[in-house]
Amino acid sequence: MNLRRDVFQAIADPTRRSILMLVATQSMTAGAIASNFDTARPTVSKHLQILTECELLKPEQNGREIIYHLNPNKMKEIADFIEPFRKMWDDRFNKLEDIMKKYQTKK
Repeated sequence: MNLRRDVFQAIADPTRRSILMLVATQSMTAGAIASNFDTARPTVSKHLQILTECELLKPEQNGREIIYHLNPNKMKEIADFIEPFRKMWDDRFNKLEDIMKKYQTKK
């Protein structure tokens, strides 16, 4: 059974989100990533595999090591999907703020 990895399922996991945050600041090897977690290295490797299959991370072979880089294009796809929701909530909070300001001036 060959399941297609879904980006949103991948980022739903807090460990994978933490990995993305780490790699966003600098590219890292699997060992360097694993050293930031209190889990077994094979567990971190599975998370890296999922993130790579979703194309959120790009692996680069460098001799014997694999260096993981964040894929900004895939992250932009996520941001583009979320943007309308962010705008909707910003609009709602702005309306609430206006109502609260009017309420405060009536006091």
